[in-house]
Amino acid sequence: MEFSAADFERLLMFEHSRKASEAQYINDPLDSDNLLKWGGALLELSQFQSIPDAKLMLNDAISKLEEALTLNPGKHQALWFLGNAHTSYAFLVPDVDEAKLHLDKATEYYQRAENEDPGNEIYLKALEVAAKAPELHMEFTKGMAQQALVGGGGPSPSSNVSSGKKKKKNNDFTYDVCGWIILAFGIVAWVGMAKSSGPPPPAR
Repeated sequence: MEFSAADFERLLMFEHSRKASEAQYINDPLDSDNLLKWGGALLELSQFQSIPDAKLMLNDAISKLEEALTLNPGKHQALWFLGNAHTSYAFLVPDVDEAKLHLDKATEYYQRAENEDPGNEIYLKALEVAAKAPELHMEFTKGMAQQALVGGGGPSPSSNVSSGKKKKKNNDFTYDVCGWIILAFGIVAWVGMAKSSGPPPPAR
């Protein structure tokens, strides 16, 4: 997977945010805002990983966000991020039943976020997208299966090269879809968080 300059900047920004949150957690493990930022950074960073590493990172993000909720059960941003994490995870698993479990959880978290902040357009849009997610997942897995079939063939060196190229295209396609999902939700989330948290404190 090749990164554009903008992708690389985003990667550095969220990696910096992750490290800062990790350091802050050592000083104050009861800071739910910090856990929210940490979970959000992990969610964003997951789209730059291989599928197995992305799953691990999403599980870590879910853990941090659930911890934020135990400290502050009404934190609607954490609920919304959890919905995004489960949606992203669903698109990394080909199994329809496993994906459905994650998509159902995502819908539940989006609904809880909207209950905590009624009328929030972002949460309403997330619920709308979540309703279409099972169908999108089905189309996505069908597309991946068809690409895998087209990539099949004899064990000749040329077919190995072409299947390697197709495998790379499959991976790029996966990253594109997952990246689109996370980016669509993530950009709005970070803008919202920046507005709600106000300007950063002055440096000491």
